[in-house]
Amino acid sequence: MSTAQAKVVYGADQPFQSAEIQRRELHPHDVLIEIKYAGICHSDIHSAKGEWGPVQYPFVPGHEIAGVVAAVGSEVTKHTIGDRVGVGCMVDSCGKCIHCHDGEEQYCLEGMTGTYGSVDRYGQYTQGGYSSHIVVTEDFIVKIPDNISLEAAAPLLCAGITTYSPLRHWDAASGKKVAVVGLGGLGHMAVKFAHAMGAEVTVLSQSLKKKEDGLKLGASAYYATSDAETFKQLAGSFDLIINTVSAQLDMNAYLSLLAVDGTLVNVGAPAEPLPVQVFSLIGKRRSFAGSSIGGIRETQEMLDFCAEHGITPEIEVISADRIDEAWERVLNSDVKYRFVIDISTL
Repeated sequence: MSTAQAKVVYGADQPFQSAEIQRRELHPHDVLIEIKYAGICHSDIHSAKGEWGPVQYPFVPGHEIAGVVAAVGSEVTKHTIGDRVGVGCMVDSCGKCIHCHDGEEQYCLEGMTGTYGSVDRYGQYTQGGYSSHIVVTEDFIVKIPDNISLEAAAPLLCAGITTYSPLRHWDAASGKKVAVVGLGGLGHMAVKFAHAMGAEVTVLSQSLKKKEDGLKLGASAYYATSDAETFKQLAGSFDLIINTVSAQLDMNAYLSLLAVDGTLVNVGAPAEPLPVQVFSLIGKRRSFAGSSIGGIRETQEMLDFCAEHGITPEIEVISADRIDEAWERVLNSDVKYRFVIDISTL
């Protein structure tokens, strides 16, 4: 075993503390990554607070990881020391099922291994990227293009792929009308991607306070959902709606905004159920769907797409001693638009 420095929580409502954690020794196909930056995702907060299920403490969050290869196992062929690399929400899968063979490891029939909060194939509890180093099998590491800085790359490993994947799957191309619900860490990436893919993009946000930002990011229109007239004016307008909000919304109201054969895709994941009236779907053959992250192959595709189109997230880099403050600001929607931890400050 080797050790790494980390920021750790010891309970659902406990502040972060500095601690030393264990990392496994390198197996033949393992890579040791020196982490340079780690993004803060709302999922980190949900998970650490036990809102998505039981948590084993001490707990190290972080699944938006960008760093440099520090060492490789004896049989590694995909990465070499010094490579700029990233790790997202998963670090392993069975590698045998139909979904793994199709490059969609996130839907592994045996369950993918999460970057934190999972038990890996060696029986160890996974700890995430709010740490100095991590060991990951080579197949679950992506290469960061040279024209994307490491700090900007980190949020792409979750916020980026989580929005890129459904936009690709439901074909957000030229001629399509796409709405993005919420302009936060996920939403601002969805706007950038959909615009780059050629779609006509509308932002649906609770208020108009971020309207100027939304239009600069690539939206052609911006509406306040707190205004009942919005739902009357936009009824039946959109081919695709990406809901990035991790809170209870009136799904029937948002479904009414879809055109015939339109789809509303949830990528935000509130802990509470979201009731849907079946007549919200039947009337215009609408679909209500969900989407997870993308597979490793699609994540690399997303990074290359970002490099080609000059797409990076809007970030605020913070020191490790400000993580608690940053979490509070995330909960208060006080971030434009993704916090990234400078791991050198651990």
